[in-house]
Amino acid sequence: MGLGVPELVLESNGRTWTLDASRPYTLGRDPQGDIVLDDARVSWRHATVTWDGRGWVLEDHGSTNGTFVEGRRVNRAEIAAGSAVHLGNATDGPRVSARGAAAVAAPQAGQQPQARQQPYAAQGAGAGWGQQQAAPQQQPQQQPGGRIPAQQGPDGAAGAAPIHGDRSPTTFHQFSLGRVMRIGRALENELVVSDLQVSRHHAEFHATPDGRMQIRDLGSHNGTYVNGQPIAKGGTQVLGPTDVVGVGHSTFRIVEDRLEEFVDTGEVSFSARHLTVTVDGGKQILKDVSFGVPEKSLIAVIGPSGSGKSTLLKALTGYRPADQGDVLYDNRNLYKQFAELRQRIGLVPQDDILHKELSVKKALKYAAKLRFPADTTAAERNSRIDEVLRELKLDIHKEKRVSSLSGGQRKRVSVALELLTKPSLIFLDEPTSGLDPGMDRDVMQLLRGLADDGRTVLVVTHSVAELAICDKLLVMAPGGSVAYFGPPEEALNFFGYDTWADVFSAFENYRDYDWAGRWKGSQHYQMYAADIDAVASQPAQTSPMQGMKPPKPQGWTSQFVTLVRRYTSVLISDRGFLALMVILPGVLGAVSLLINPDKGLLPNLANAQTGRIVPNGTATTVLLILAVGACFAGAANSVRELIKERVIYERERATGLSRSAYLMSKVFVLGVITVLQGLLVGVIGFSGRELPEKGLVFGGSTLLELSLPIMALGFTAMMFGLIISALVKTAEKTMPLLVMFAIIQIVFTGCLFTLNSTVGVNQVSYLMPSRWAVAAAGATLDFNRISPPDAGESNDPLWEHTVGAWSLDMIALIVLGVICGFFVARFLRRHEPEVMRD
Repeated sequence: MGLGVPELVLESNGRTWTLDASRPYTLGRDPQGDIVLDDARVSWRHATVTWDGRGWVLEDHGSTNGTFVEGRRVNRAEIAAGSAVHLGNATDGPRVSARGAAAVAAPQAGQQPQARQQPYAAQGAGAGWGQQQAAPQQQPQQQPGGRIPAQQGPDGAAGAAPIHGDRSPTTFHQFSLGRVMRIGRALENELVVSDLQVSRHHAEFHATPDGRMQIRDLGSHNGTYVNGQPIAKGGTQVLGPTDVVGVGHSTFRIVEDRLEEFVDTGEVSFSARHLTVTVDGGKQILKDVSFGVPEKSLIAVIGPSGSGKSTLLKALTGYRPADQGDVLYDNRNLYKQFAELRQRIGLVPQDDILHKELSVKKALKYAAKLRFPADTTAAERNSRIDEVLRELKLDIHKEKRVSSLSGGQRKRVSVALELLTKPSLIFLDEPTSGLDPGMDRDVMQLLRGLADDGRTVLVVTHSVAELAICDKLLVMAPGGSVAYFGPPEEALNFFGYDTWADVFSAFENYRDYDWAGRWKGSQHYQMYAADIDAVASQPAQTSPMQGMKPPKPQGWTSQFVTLVRRYTSVLISDRGFLALMVILPGVLGAVSLLINPDKGLLPNLANAQTGRIVPNGTATTVLLILAVGACFAGAANSVRELIKERVIYERERATGLSRSAYLMSKVFVLGVITVLQGLLVGVIGFSGRELPEKGLVFGGSTLLELSLPIMALGFTAMMFGLIISALVKTAEKTMPLLVMFAIIQIVFTGCLFTLNSTVGVNQVSYLMPSRWAVAAAGATLDFNRISPPDAGESNDPLWEHTVGAWSLDMIALIVLGVICGFFVARFLRRHEPEVMRD
């Protein structure tokens, strides 16, 4: 220890550590750390103690349950002799006290005891209301092959009742009759839960005079759950002896006169049992898939095309539940308790789930705003973002645009987004697709690190180069059945080939071979999967997940405002779009000026000698060009917007995004842009020409009255563009449909031929926005006089020079836009997890 540096000794539960100023010391549950605190409330890497040149500093690493000094949660605190810190809980979390080195018979500077600290001991019985008592952490006993024995719930379904396997409670709290115990993130609650998924005042337990217990939701943002099902916001539910209450990452159970708390620290087991998916026609695309993995595991899923990997991933995440079988999240039925457990599952699709136009930190800020409760402060969200960026080594790239990052770095950003809410189970679909071997290795090592830090990670991949770092390997055979499950190093020997290329060739050449039967008849099956099948041997069909509406972390207005701000930021960052947004309407409006620039758009152009009306073809031609230009500009603005964000929408919808808020944010931003473009088109196209002195509705503002139909037409065309974007499967299909839409609008304007007297065609024209927009402008200009019908034909009633005709045309145009919005919402529904389709 250098001169002038005061020695510091940390003590906890009878053990001491003498600190050397030459290096930092990590505190946490990680056995490889410097100061090991084996308590479930302590994070894996909870905090660090360092000498900063002026004093000893303890810095929290964004731990789940927090670091407390004198009852206050802190991120950074100076410590010296006499200081005391609690980890995980402000009152009874593991206490770490500091003293000078001379005060104890300590080891020499730099020495660290090798013995691991014992779990935090429970305090004496009889604690008062609100006092917490820690229970020793017990890990489930694993059977050979890393399997955890399943348990049966009261309903007969495996894993329905047990909480966190067979673990003991993290803490327990003593009840007092007639009192109230409030749960929340704020320190004034009787039971403080340091979890950003929990509201500041989330829920409260009531002990009634007759001895029964109630749980009341206090208007929480992410909901309060009983047996995995959300109770009404602000509602109350009486609890039975077997009921389990879920709040954020914590689960509570009432046992006699005390409340037992189980904290989900991320170390969860996971299993699938007899998953079968049948599509129309009775074809099974997933056949009796069963496997189970213990906590802190990395599992790879490989297989040829058509082996059901994507279907399996959707079944495991609840996006498309299996028709038969169960998915167990730490012995809890995911399908039956999806509303609660969805917040603990992260999914990284093959495509990036971030807007590439934004910087890394800004993209994460918007995601955090949408996913965290509305009462979460900006400081809390920023702290969590910074923690995740440091964990994934992205802090040096946080100000860079996502599009400027390498493929591996972009995948890290997608993982970072999912880690914001601290999921215990993470799924990744083809994270190494398109990456070079070096990046492939980096991504797989990242996933290995995530598992080692206390998470269960399952990755679907085509790459076989880095399978050795996985704990288990699941090989899917053609047809959707399991061909192998077990250690990756034993897989090639099991198939009897030297390379994976040979294995996949065998799958292709022998597609009718019973690969599943070979697997179930093997010794490997008996070692690694037989007990999973045995427990769930009854093939009872799972009850379909109801179209539940889980509580949303943000209210509709808050989501709408956040989405509008994010979408605006994306558009502003796209300079090409901004330039096109201004240039396109300017060019379209200017083109109309080339047509007889000296002619006005007035009716009643009488021949001085004959007194007959001279048709003004300039008026109809100009209006035709302006209408088509507004249609094209409006539809072009929106035709790609939904398809390019489809993956982002699917993921955010699963985390609680409101469909209507998402759609309205698009309509609002694109609507403002399109309306302004329509105004520009109208002003350029109509200005400089002689117009009627008075309009039908706005009197002397004829230019405004003529521009309004063009603006409304652009808006409705934009809504048609959203329909196209919601329908197509790829962005490449949007352009042909856009061109077709614009051409159809030309035909049905009524400027090329008479629509009024054409039976059938006229009725179809009522579905076209260009028909109503041209009719509204035509009513102002009195088209029935400018372009009178041929002999024997009647005037077009939509062109009548009356306020009623103009109003009808405008109302019909707006109604078309509203109808389009309804269809867009219905089409968006197809791209959501089935349980979110309301």
